[in-house]
Amino acid sequence: MTNLGMPTMPAPAPLVQAQSGPVIFTEGHHFRLNGETSVDELAEQINAPLSVIQQITKRCDFDCNFCSETLQLPDPTLDQLDTMRANLAGVQRVFLSGGEPLLRRDFGDVVDMYAPDFILGIPTNATRGAQWAERMVGKIAYVNVGLDGPRAITARLRGDWDKIMTGIRAFQEHGLPLSLSCVALRSGLHGLPYLYQIADAIDAGKLKLIMPLRKGNALKLQESEFITEAEAEVKFGELTSLAATFGWQPALRLTTWNESTEGHMICIEPTGQASAWPVYDAKNLFEPLGNVLEEPITEIWQRYRFKRNHVAKYLGTSILATQRGGSHA
Repeated sequence: MTNLGMPTMPAPAPLVQAQSGPVIFTEGHHFRLNGETSVDELAEQINAPLSVIQQITKRCDFDCNFCSETLQLPDPTLDQLDTMRANLAGVQRVFLSGGEPLLRRDFGDVVDMYAPDFILGIPTNATRGAQWAERMVGKIAYVNVGLDGPRAITARLRGDWDKIMTGIRAFQEHGLPLSLSCVALRSGLHGLPYLYQIADAIDAGKLKLIMPLRKGNALKLQESEFITEAEAEVKFGELTSLAATFGWQPALRLTTWNESTEGHMICIEPTGQASAWPVYDAKNLFEPLGNVLEEPITEIWQRYRFKRNHVAKYLGTSILATQRGGSHA
């Protein structure tokens, strides 16, 4: 499994190297502090989120057994997305997310609209990678592909392995930086070392592991699939040890759900509704904050009660994290 049939051409340098300010976006596809500002100071200083999830569709061609986003809503129009884009001024990174964002027929137009203003991450299952890879060149910081382990595990938990890998190859052929993300279920834990090796083989910036949330399809998961925070820490230690042994380069991030990570994400639904997520006692884990079709994110940020959790998570200080190359974040 040294090359997985992948092209060996090196990816171009990320689009986000030249930066200034209190935080820097790294080759591991996450933020780090720039200077001596603390997490608490940064949370008080900034007037907009470091990162938001912008759902440009709820549609998806997979039906992952852990998916939390199963409620369908109409896609926002390009005009609505343009209004939201303008109202997100001050945000550093925007995930153009879904559902599966590459299902939009005008996905390239959405990328063109957002690219000049933000560090763009594209979370995707990669099944439409060959269709859209060329359109993303020079415009996005990285593609974040969902993958849960080797072929059998990914096929059982997510969807068609061959379609995913075809998309990954298309992204590589066009020099698009890659990261991988995985929902860590107990029945897939034995595949994580192989997944980390795959991440290294495709020169991923990071491998992001996330524990499932009890929402959507995940409500039907057996309780045994939900690992504890202590178990997650053990698995993280095993993976970092393997990375040191074998020289795997991708940064490793593992997010657990506790009071330090509650509400850290700001998710913007296709309607423009912005919510803190996950808020454990809130309906559908969403705590409504406001609507970016109607007001700027800087106003919504003032009502957001998880500022410190937000900053700490995206800087990697409230989660289990290493830097790219193996050092601890």
